[in-house]
Amino acid sequence: MQRESRIAPTEAGRITLAIMVVVLGWDALGLDLPLAHLAGSARGFPWRDNWLLGVLMHEGGRGLAWALALALSIGVWWPVGPLARITQRHRLQLAITSLLGALMVSVLKAGSHTSCPWDLTEFGGVAHYASHWTLRPDGGAGRCFPAGHASSGFTFVGGYFAFRHTQPRLARGWLAGSLAAGIALGLAQQWRGAHFMSHTLWSAAVCWCVACAVDALWPRARSAEGI
Repeated sequence: MQRESRIAPTEAGRITLAIMVVVLGWDALGLDLPLAHLAGSARGFPWRDNWLLGVLMHEGGRGLAWALALALSIGVWWPVGPLARITQRHRLQLAITSLLGALMVSVLKAGSHTSCPWDLTEFGGVAHYASHWTLRPDGGAGRCFPAGHASSGFTFVGGYFAFRHTQPRLARGWLAGSLAAGIALGLAQQWRGAHFMSHTLWSAAVCWCVACAVDALWPRARSAEGI
């Protein structure tokens, strides 16, 4: 079994605290609408149908995420690159966490009453702005919170837990890359009018919490094979 070089156990706690401070702070400051007004007006969002944001970032980003999820799943049994340097147990944890993060965001989004920015009256739609904390219909289509597309990047944050025992530098780089990808995809949707920034930030929080929960519940190594 590979020796596990433990990162200080408080690191994941500090990351959790930082994420929640950003998410809750954004909500408390009410920054969603001011940022949305930078991208849209009463005439709507001029970048809504932009090829770069709508096709490359939206459709392309989603396809790339599914390809990576498939590669991680296959890598459980046929690992290459960094995956070959961690145990099968950790490879399986990474694959499952990546799928569960996206699934949880989708489930929450399906039950949400919050509408997208382009559905609001001030941007040419029919819904009235209401914080997602109200949990009440806003007169629009709803099903826009948290951000599903941004989760295409955030859902891979579980790599931090899979790699941190034996490759702590890679673990932190993987986490930073996943967060950066999610933010980039979220900003693309923000500029199109598809989401508020809070939707993106909460998507990150959900995926991170799923990764933390899976890691806490995941069986520890019991044999020399590490599975």
